[in-house]
Formats: sequence, structure tokens, C-alpha cells
Amino acid sequence: KQLSDYKGLVACGGFSYGDVLGAGEGWAKSILYNDYLREMFAEYFANTHTFSLGVCNGCQMLSNLKSLIPGAEHWAHFVQNQSARFEARAAMVEIQQSPSILLKGMQGSRMPIAVSHGEGQAEFALENQLASLEQENLVSMRFVDNYGKVTRQYPANPNGSVNGITGLTSNDGRATIMMPH
Repeated sequence: KQLSDYKGLVACGGFSYGDVLGAGEGWAKSILYNDYLREMFAEYFANTHTFSLGVCNGCQMLSNLKSLIPGAEHWAHFVQNQSARFEARAAMVEIQQSPSILLKGMQGSRMPIAVSHGEGQAEFALENQLASLEQENLVSMRFVDNYGKVTRQYPANPNGSVNGITGLTSNDGRATIMMPH
């Protein structure tokens, strides 16, 4: 099969590509360091008639493929939780106003969602990456506390991501990644 045969790509969580730390990054490297797969994925992401969703390990995988995804250049890299522990709990998230085609019409929705990860903290190599994401409304989901306020406070934000970030989208909204599932 070829990716060009499909319109949607979902890279799921649940320890896809192995029940080990760094699995999402390893998954991405198996694509990035294989010329055939790298080209196939680049063509898929460039096709304006396709969409993609990455959840948990799939979020880590797609975030590491951001060089192939148009409009995703400012996405975070997901690293070890600030608690330095695997976190398995329910957390409250709020859907943000963003171009995500998968979250369209859901902005402002708050819902409890399962969190089960050890590497969910959004890390930005450059400060302007975060500022660009915020200015362009590319943060699609945030952790909120019991009062609906965006939080970095543990345990409401189980990974410690700045500004409660736990979901991102590309400029055109066709690629969405989220850590909780």
C-alpha cells in the first residue's frame, strides 16, 4: 500500500511502536532516515486533500516529522514529564480556537480526558516558536484547572507543559497532534 491511497492518517497512542520511552521519536526516525518512506510521507503531507492526527506516541511521531508537514515548523518536541514520572490519570482539557479541521466547532469545550504518558511535556527549542504558535492560534488544546483556567500546575497539568499546551495544529488545520487520549 501507498500513503497516496489514503486521505486520512491517524498515528495512534497506546504505546504504538513499542512500550518504551522515546518510541514516538524512534517511529519518526524510521521514516526520516529511509529515503523511500521520507518521500512518501512528504508527498502525503503536501497533498492538500489529506489530513492527519497524532495522539500520544503518534503525537510525538508527527511532531518529529514537522519538517515534512507544511505549517508545522513551530511545533514542540515532546519530552519527559516535569514530574519525571509516568502519569496515568484523567485531566481536564479545553479546546482552543484554531484552524484544526478535526476540532472545528468545538472551541471552548471543556472535557475530562485520559492521560497516560511519560513524555508529554511540550518543549520549544526557540522562544519564538511558542510565540508564533500562540499568535497564529495553532495551540488547539490546553490543560485547564477545576476553574477552567489554563494551568501548568501539577496534577491538573500532568506533564508541566508551558501555557497548558497539550495539542497543536498546522497552519491549514489538516494536521493535528494531541498528547492526551
